Amino acid sequence: MTESVQPETRNTLYYGDNLEVLRLYIKDESVDLVYLDPPFKSNQNYNVLFAEKNGTRSTAQVKAFKDTWCWDREAASAYREVVEAGGRVSETMQGFRKLLGDNDMLAYLTMMAPRLAELKRVLKPTGSIYLHCDPTASAYLRLLMDAVFGPRNFRNEISWKRTPFAGSSKARAKQLPRSHDIILFYSMGVALTWNPPTVAYSEKYLARFKWDDADGRGPYRKTLLKTYSTETFQRLKSENRLISPKREGAKWSYKQYLSESSGRRQVPDIWTDINAINPVARERLGYPTQKPESLLERIIRASSNEGDLVLDPFCGCGTTIAVAQRLKRRWIGIDITHLAVTLMKYRLESTFGEAIKKEFEVVGEPVSISGAMALAKQNPYQFQWWALGLVGARPVEQRKGADRGIDGRLYFHDEGEGGETKQIVLSVKSGHVGVSHIRDLRGVLERESAAIGVLITMLGPTKPMRAEAASADSYYSPGWDKHYPGVQILTVEDLLAGRRIDYPPSKQVNVTFKKSPKSKRENEPGSSDLFD
Repeated sequence: MTESVQPETRNTLYYGDNLEVLRLYIKDESVDLVYLDPPFKSNQNYNVLFAEKNGTRSTAQVKAFKDTWCWDREAASAYREVVEAGGRVSETMQGFRKLLGDNDMLAYLTMMAPRLAELKRVLKPTGSIYLHCDPTASAYLRLLMDAVFGPRNFRNEISWKRTPFAGSSKARAKQLPRSHDIILFYSMGVALTWNPPTVAYSEKYLARFKWDDADGRGPYRKTLLKTYSTETFQRLKSENRLISPKREGAKWSYKQYLSESSGRRQVPDIWTDINAINPVARERLGYPTQKPESLLERIIRASSNEGDLVLDPFCGCGTTIAVAQRLKRRWIGIDITHLAVTLMKYRLESTFGEAIKKEFEVVGEPVSISGAMALAKQNPYQFQWWALGLVGARPVEQRKGADRGIDGRLYFHDEGEGGETKQIVLSVKSGHVGVSHIRDLRGVLERESAAIGVLITMLGPTKPMRAEAASADSYYSPGWDKHYPGVQILTVEDLLAGRRIDYPPSKQVNVTFKKSPKSKRENEPGSSDLFD
């Protein structure tokens, strides 16, 4: 990753390890709000789903990253670095080791400790951080957050009821169903940005206003007068709002009129009114850890204002940045996979339109042949994901021997939105290439009954390769009454120069990725109404 200057107001997506990105790029006391949903040690693969051939969803999955944290030499080295730094975090980590031993949970906490320290560094004195976690790890993470931010800056442990019922029947036979997540809310100090979240009164609450004296002031409820001054008591009495106790020694009550209330109540620290994304929700992209936009909207509205900077260091499919963009906040998103960065770019474009491209930059992606070669050498899969992302294709599932000569697929409608779905198959090569690769691609093209085959290569094609590609049958599009080359060769140099696959206009007919719903502006019908 090469260092660049980030403008103060520039929205930015970073590819890379968030610890490195934070240290290299994010300035001290520059961020207003941090939300993070770090992957937890649950021994499962996190996958990303794409649109299927019919434009809906796919049974094929791509492993974006493995949610496994192992205690190994790397973890032990990171642990020593944290401990040798000294301070409360060092003491806390040493306590964890005595309690937990050298295991995967300690590896997870070792990963989190330096990142939380960096997030504290970048937060403004008025800033806040929300850490979304599994209840299995929340107790340890709260102690770690106390060590980093100080126990006095703990604000809330929010319980979000994400599902009414969870867990297998086997698990429920031995314990209560697990149906909530924990969100740990800390601030940098007492002078935090805070816009209390509210919701409209429920029908059950409104039913409490059941008395009416027919004096023109409307319905009221009886509210206990707990503490009061003599002056307040006399004022309420003069306004005919006091209700005398029914028995001696009991407390007075007063009339609380519905007409004098805001019609809304503040949200407590147990959130049951925001549901997890259901399987048929319009905003569902198929990302297993995807959080609902309404959840992020509540957090972003509560702890930031328009123009403030929001940071998500584990950005995933980009819900935080999409909501921040809609709410007119500046944002920074970080993720360690090119696949996630590709998904985020596509989500922003499908939600806010193509013009959004001018409103953010991507840092960490290759911008030269040498950068692409370095990425291919460091991680071939990341190179594949980056190259496929540039042409709007999706990777295939990474099982040994399962690709059958295919590294990526791109689906398109041939006669517009309702036309037949066709596919383009892609092969990505970062090393030596020859005419045999074109012949293999032609065989895949025939086997898959695909419309077009594309070879993406780091090195330039040989003359025999070009000849073999040119001899392949062209693809005729009845919808556009045009022939397209049946086998195409794109080099990395071509991609960096902006050249793309030659096929029916992709901006209208590419259905490879599941699209996000178009963004609604504030106060439009259907926009969220969580705050005054």
